[in-house]
Amino acid sequence: MTTAAPSLHTSSLKSLPLLARGKVRDNYAVGTDRILMVASDRLSAFDVIMGEPIPGKGELLTQMALFWFGQLGHLCPNHLTGEDPESVVTPDEVAQVRGRSMLVKRLKPIPVEAVVRGYLAGSGWAEYQQNQAVCGVPLPPGLRNASRLPEPIFTPAAKAEMGEHDENITYEKVVDIVGPELAEQIRSISIAIYQEASKIALAKGIIIADTKFEFGLDNEGKLHLMDEVLTPDSSRFWPLESYQEGINPPSYDKQFVRDWLEQATVDGKPWSKTPPAPRLPREVVEKTAAKYREAMERLTA
Repeated sequence: MTTAAPSLHTSSLKSLPLLARGKVRDNYAVGTDRILMVASDRLSAFDVIMGEPIPGKGELLTQMALFWFGQLGHLCPNHLTGEDPESVVTPDEVAQVRGRSMLVKRLKPIPVEAVVRGYLAGSGWAEYQQNQAVCGVPLPPGLRNASRLPEPIFTPAAKAEMGEHDENITYEKVVDIVGPELAEQIRSISIAIYQEASKIALAKGIIIADTKFEFGLDNEGKLHLMDEVLTPDSSRFWPLESYQEGINPPSYDKQFVRDWLEQATVDGKPWSKTPPAPRLPREVVEKTAAKYREAMERLTA
């Protein structure tokens, strides 16, 4: 796939009402029942949006999400309408939409991030070291950083406001928020999707260490998978050939940017992880773009 189209940091469609700008996606209302989701080339790290776009990122995220929606439709309905996103904008706006957008059903979002972990990494590894559990799920002793878990676990998070960090919560808290039946449905479907996707990715040489899903309800109360799914922005992808228990494997995501930012300075002082972000050097932008491309090419080869 080509990534030669101009980068898009922020879309500016005038023909549709803007609903919200997220860290990556700009959402526009199409009537009262649909949303045009435009994946920009923005990148956020430590919940701060970088000033420099990552060329081709929005296209890659959209094509990867569409790939997974196609693979997983038998497990859960999704938000896609099947309509061409270019059909709802004016001709002069098509370039902002082409290849990077989804025209989707307008659903009632579930206010919970459905996180599934198959390996111990990141905040899960930090929490395990303290109490041998993650989000209230007890785990066996003796696990190490990047250890594969005996079974995938559901470790939800409460969605935070823009610029805030999502907060890990227990399953019991999910029950309090959405009720026992819907909580169990979300948990079981999330784990089933993770298991199916993990098999597909592993056959292509990629380990999905963990991922997060978002769900919404239609007017009949039916659960749908929505937003993005199984992209490097919502998942921790590791190359199988370099996986080693006990160390942080290299990943197909923005970890390269995070590592650079950890060393970055602003006015001679370490960056405080608050806006404004330091300016990303060209080589960091290019290497990050290459990571996203490689993940897409491996998955769909």
